[in-house]
Amino acid sequence: MAPLLAAAMNHAAAHPGLRSHLVGPNNESFSRHHLPSSSPQSSKRRCNLSFTTRSARVGSQNGVQMLSPSEIPQRDWFPSDFTFGAATSAYQIEGAWNEDGKGESNWDHFCHNHPERILDGSNSDIGANSYHMYKTDVRLLKEMGMDAYRFSISWPRILPKGTKEGGINPDGIKYYRNLINLLLENGIEPYVTIFHWDVPQALEEKYGGFLDKSHKSIVEDYTYFAKVCFDNFGDKVKNWLTFNEPQTFTSFSYGTGVFAPGRCSPGLDCAYPTGNSLVEPYTAGHNILLAHAEAVDLYNKHYKRDDTRIGLAFDVMGRVPYGTSFLDKQAEERSWDINLGWFLEPVVRGDYPFSMRSLARERLPFFKDEQKEKLAGSYNMLGLNYYTSRFSKNIDISPNYSPVLNTDDAYASQEVNGPDGKPIGPPMGNPWIYMYPEGLKDLLMIMKNKYGNPPIYITENGIGDVDTKETPLPMEAALNDYKRLDYIQRHIATLKESIEYESTLELISSIYFASVFIALCSVAIIYMWHMHGSIKIMLALMDPFMQLGIKCARLLRLVSAGQL
Repeated sequence: MAPLLAAAMNHAAAHPGLRSHLVGPNNESFSRHHLPSSSPQSSKRRCNLSFTTRSARVGSQNGVQMLSPSEIPQRDWFPSDFTFGAATSAYQIEGAWNEDGKGESNWDHFCHNHPERILDGSNSDIGANSYHMYKTDVRLLKEMGMDAYRFSISWPRILPKGTKEGGINPDGIKYYRNLINLLLENGIEPYVTIFHWDVPQALEEKYGGFLDKSHKSIVEDYTYFAKVCFDNFGDKVKNWLTFNEPQTFTSFSYGTGVFAPGRCSPGLDCAYPTGNSLVEPYTAGHNILLAHAEAVDLYNKHYKRDDTRIGLAFDVMGRVPYGTSFLDKQAEERSWDINLGWFLEPVVRGDYPFSMRSLARERLPFFKDEQKEKLAGSYNMLGLNYYTSRFSKNIDISPNYSPVLNTDDAYASQEVNGPDGKPIGPPMGNPWIYMYPEGLKDLLMIMKNKYGNPPIYITENGIGDVDTKETPLPMEAALNDYKRLDYIQRHIATLKESIEYESTLELISSIYFASVFIALCSVAIIYMWHMHGSIKIMLALMDPFMQLGIKCARLLRLVSAGQL
C-alpha cells in the first residue's frame, strides 16, 4: 500500500514544501534532474524528488519507550529456516518505461497526462532505474544478507498490448529471467507478484481494463499473462502472488480516483469524474477475483510442484472498536469485512462477506456456482501487508446516511483517535501510519480463528517518513533512525510472540518482508519509494538484529550521487 500513496497525499494536500534534492552527510546537496526518457540509463538512478528522514529526532518526542536489550528480537529467536526479505514493485523501481519493446501502462499514461495529480508533477519514467541496475540491486541484497526478494512483473513489459494476439516481448522475458537467475546464484529466493497495479494501457482503451463489463476479456488476458510468466519463470520461481493489494487498487483507482486510471463519481475530485465510486470498485474487484481463480486453476493443473506455493497479498489496516458498545463492535466487524474479507472470503469459501452482500446489495456482483467452486480454496499460501490500525466507530444504518465511496458500505468511520482523544499509536511521520503492533497480532488471530489458519507470509511491513525543506537533517543524524528501527523491531517481536502464544508455526509462515525500495545498505535499507514520481529516500533497519553504521552513509552518498 505505502509505496504508491503520493497521489493520495497530493489529493489531500498533506505535504507542501517538498524537497527536490538529496542531503549528504555534510548537508551538501546532490541535485538530480529529469533525464530524457529516450536515453538509456545504464549507470545512474533518477531521484528527482526525495526526502530525508526525521526519525532520529522523535524517540522520546513521541513518547515511545524504546525496547530494552532483552526485548530486541534476535535472529536465533526464529527457526533457522525463517526467511527475511525485501519487497518492491515494477512500476516504482524499474524505469525504462518505453525501452526494449515495453508497452505503455496505465500508470505511464496517468502520470504523463495528469501531472497535476502527482505530488511533484513527475513520473516514474526512470524511477530507481532497476531495469538497468538490477545487478547492483542484487549485490546490495546479498550484502545485506537478505534471504528473499519479492518483486512484481510488469504486464506491458511482457505483453506490450496486454494480449496473446499482441505478442510476447522477448526483451522483457530476458530481463526477468536474468534477474531471477542472478538472485538464485546469490542465494536469494525470488517471490514473484504477477500484478502490482500496472495494467497495459492498450487494455484500458480496449475495454476499460479491470472495468470490463463482460467479466471475460480481462480474465482471459490476465490468465494468458500469468501463463506466460509460469511458462518462462516457473522452473525457477517457487512462490507466486497473483495480485497485490486488490482492495487498495480498486478503491483508490475507481473509488477516490487518486490512483491510475483516476476514475470517480461526478462531483468528486479526480482526473476523470465520470465513473461510479459505489459500483466500479466492486466491478474491478470481481474481475480480479475471477482472474485470480483462473490463474491458480491453471497453475495447479500444469505447473504445481511439491515445493511451490501460490496465493495473493492483502493490504490490511487493523481495526479496534472505538468504544465498548455493541454497535462499535459490529462496526469493527464490518470494517474487517470490507478491508480484508472483501477479497479473502471469496478465496476461502467462494463468496463475499454476508455484511457486504446485505449492505452493497445489487452493486456487488454475483458469482456463478462454477466460479465459486474455483474460488474456494484457490491458494496454498496468503500474503498479509500490515502497517497500521484504526478505531472503527459505528455509523447508524439508516436512510439518513448515503454512502459516497464503496468503502462507506462498512457504515463505520475510521478514527485515528479513540474516545479519550489519544491516537491509536505514536505517529510515524507518514501521515497515515501510527505504530500499533498489536494490530498485527489481532490480524493473525483473525486469520487463525475465522479463516482456517492458512499459511501466511508477512509480505509487507515498514514505515515511511518525510521532512520539510525548512528542517533539513544531516545524514549522520538521519542514520540514528531509532523510530524506524523501533517500529520494525516491535513488529518482528510481535510476530514471534504470536508464534509462541499459539505454540505452532502453522499460525504464520516462515517469512517476513520489509516493504522497501532501492537501494540497500549492508546493515540498513534506504527506502526509495517512487510514489507516482515522488521518490522518498528513507532509512530503515533491514536486518533488525544489527546496528546502523557509517558504511550505510557512504553507500547512500554513492547512490544519491549516481555513482553506483
